[in-house]
Amino acid sequence: MSGKVRRPGIRQLPSGARVADALRAAGGVRDGADLTGLNRARVLMDGEQIVVGTPPGSPTAGGAAGVATGSGGGSAAAGPVSLNTATVEQLDTLPGVGPVLAQHIVDYRTQHGGFRSVDELREVNGIGDRRFADLQPLVGP
Repeated sequence: MSGKVRRPGIRQLPSGARVADALRAAGGVRDGADLTGLNRARVLMDGEQIVVGTPPGSPTAGGAAGVATGSGGGSAAAGPVSLNTATVEQLDTLPGVGPVLAQHIVDYRTQHGGFRSVDELREVNGIGDRRFADLQPLVGP
């Protein structure tokens, strides 16, 4: 958990925990934090980073921090694009992904509570075998 929370850092939460649980574990949000676009009811994924009160895609002060909902850790900033946290604009930078397909990926993520594996990307409207093969090494859940 990073951004405008009282106690940023990595938190261990039980499986099935939601963004609201992570916010509580981080001591709540700081005064003036913008929670627009933060779905507090969404179920967290293992190793996911939650950034509070900063525009999507902006660098966070204090380096990498995250939320672990089981074993395992976060990913490096230069690593694969996260299907669970990337914005439409970030997904649009991937080869073969334009703004419409990027929106389909975000819509799928919203409707299904996130991606549990990269293989789920095959279920997104507009992702065929060839496009999946191109994207698989560039993305993560």
